[in-house]
Formats: sequence, structure tokens, C-alpha cells
Amino acid sequence: MSENDARRPLPPQPAQEQVPPGLTGAMKPVPDHGEETYVGAERLKGKVALITGADSGIGRAVAIAFAREGADIAISYLSEDQDAHETARWVEEAGRKAIVLPGDITSDDHCRHLVRQCLETFGELDILVNNAAFQRTYADIGDISTEEWDRTFRTNIYAPFFLARAAIPHMKPGSAIINTTSIQSRQPSPHLLAYAATKGAISNLA
Repeated sequence: MSENDARRPLPPQPAQEQVPPGLTGAMKPVPDHGEETYVGAERLKGKVALITGADSGIGRAVAIAFAREGADIAISYLSEDQDAHETARWVEEAGRKAIVLPGDITSDDHCRHLVRQCLETFGELDILVNNAAFQRTYADIGDISTEEWDRTFRTNIYAPFFLARAAIPHMKPGSAIINTTSIQSRQPSPHLLAYAATKGAISNLA
């Protein structure tokens, strides 16, 4: 791809209408997670990564990339069993171990459970990727319920805090925590009020 090609805007994509959390197979077009293109170089050989939202999207892409770099993967996801097992298949195809861990990361107890399961299975935790997020669009602030606001914050900012608090005591020097933010943290869209607010908070969670 030339520099000029990279600067050209992408063609509009069809709207995606699914009840959250949604499934990869129902998306049109189906996302490219690097299944056929990413080539690793063993830069994470012997490491263990816990990735939230690893069933699909950015989370699956990270899981595939990390596995091809040599890491074993703990796949955290809400309830999308088919997608999570597909991610696990790609991890195992890369010659690494994978565990699938369903459950709701808005729960402090579940976040502690994720860390325990990772340690019990692999014996260590070197990389925590806080990727899972909840996002809905609303034309008017009056349409956002208190429950919706709470769910967005508990998923997008409480969970990374819960997980970091649980993981850090078990992480050795040189380990890493990666928090996924968004352009919404700097250029918020009015129809993504709750989501943008959490991404701004994540940018300061360091």
C-alpha cells in the first residue's frame, strides 16, 4: 500500500445491528484479526497473557498476535462461547496453550477469579490486557439510563482497576499492563457520551 493509499478514507461500511455483546460471524464484512497475515518472531516466548474481550475484535487480534509471539493466553469474555473457542483454536494452532474464561468483569470477584485461574493454569501472569469495553450510542443524554451508565463505567473503567489490583501482586518485574483506550478520550462524540467518558478515564489510569 502506498502512502497516498493509506491516506485515502475507507469506503463506508454497512451498519452493524446486534444485541450486545454480539457475535463475529454476524458481522458484515467479517473482521480481519490477522489470522492469515500476522507473523510472529517469538518476542513473547514463555510469557503468559490475560486478555479481556479476547473472543473477538481487537481482543482476538491481540490473542493471535501474542500467541504467534510465543505467549500462552487466558481468554476472558462475557458469554460468546463460539467466538471464544474460535480464538482459542487460533492460539493453539500457533502452538501455544489457551484457556477460555467466561464471566462478567464488572464483578470484582470475577476479576479476582480470572487472575487465580490464570495463575493456577500457567503458574504466572506476565501481561494483562484490559481490552473489553461496552459501548452504545444515544442521540440525547436523557435516553441514557442510570443502569446503562453504571454498566459502561463498570465494564470500561472499574474492571481494569479490579484486574490490575488483583494481578499486580503476582506480576514480576518487567511485566506489563496494557489498557485499551480510544480517540474518544481526546475527541469525544456526543452520541458516545458514556463510552467517551470512560475512555478519558482509562487514559489517566497509569
